[in-house]
Amino acid sequence: MSAPVPAPRPSRPVVEDPEQSVAAADGIKEAVSASNPTFGSYIEKLDEFALRLGDMRISLFDLLIVAAIILGVVAAAWFLSRLARRAVRRLTRLDMAQRVLLEKIVTILVWTGALLIGIDLLGIDLTALAVFSGAFGLAIGFGLQKTFGNLIAGIILLMDKSIKPGDVIAVSDSAGRETFGQIRKIGVRAVSVTTRDQREYLIPNENLMINQVENWSYSSRNVRMQVPVGVSYDTDMDVAEKLMLQAADECERVLKTPPPSVWMDAYGDNSVNFVIHCWIVDPEEGVGNVRSAVLKNLWRLFKDNGIEIPYPQRDLRLRNSDQLDQLIELLGREREKRS
Repeated sequence: MSAPVPAPRPSRPVVEDPEQSVAAADGIKEAVSASNPTFGSYIEKLDEFALRLGDMRISLFDLLIVAAIILGVVAAAWFLSRLARRAVRRLTRLDMAQRVLLEKIVTILVWTGALLIGIDLLGIDLTALAVFSGAFGLAIGFGLQKTFGNLIAGIILLMDKSIKPGDVIAVSDSAGRETFGQIRKIGVRAVSVTTRDQREYLIPNENLMINQVENWSYSSRNVRMQVPVGVSYDTDMDVAEKLMLQAADECERVLKTPPPSVWMDAYGDNSVNFVIHCWIVDPEEGVGNVRSAVLKNLWRLFKDNGIEIPYPQRDLRLRNSDQLDQLIELLGREREKRS
């Protein structure tokens, strides 16, 4: 008896790999065509204008949907981030540094969520980009290393409360000249510092963590400033000190508590040098204008009380020589002739 012949196995149907397109555009096209065939025919016409890149088919309708999704997601993220910042600013229980820190965290969360939602709506398969994203991410990591470093540095500065918007710090320009400015904004990359002459310095956040920073309003907004003054050796020093204190007291921005003080600094070549110490509470309004006001008041008081501000004096010593003797003799003869 012969063995039974096995039945042939059914062949598997060959399924062609369909063309890939934008998932969101396909879903919108099917939904619109089912609800409104007339409008769906217009979409079909837009979908006929397509470009094929391998297995990827991108039509004019796909581009319109992608652009609409990107614009919608960006607009929604911008609007939500503004609402979140306004809500954070109303939290009066938090200080300025805490509010700025919370604003940054909320903004990062909103934009991260918007990015993920946009990727989901576009139907982008991140696993297909694993190899490319690894190399691209490495390049981005090296390129944005400073940016992320400054971002983390800004968050640390806000958490540490070492600087905050409104503080007055000392900054130096490219020539090494030091001036002071007020912090207007702590951004993702840099801190905006505006000086009295309306120059705006953008200082990277990392620099404020690594370098020494002189913060005039870190623990207290009171700032002591010095006004150097010189008077003649023939002056009554007690009267001069009283007039210096009066000149400082008459300045509006000088604090009454703590009161101004006067120190004798040194015996100079031409004058007795004093230093007027006075306190202000608003350094962001300027320091040079306060010094100028004190000196103007002191000039008027010195004039009224006959106190002299001395000029530099120099003694000239001439050594004897034949040429000098001849010059003196000639000058004497000329004087005799004129007389």
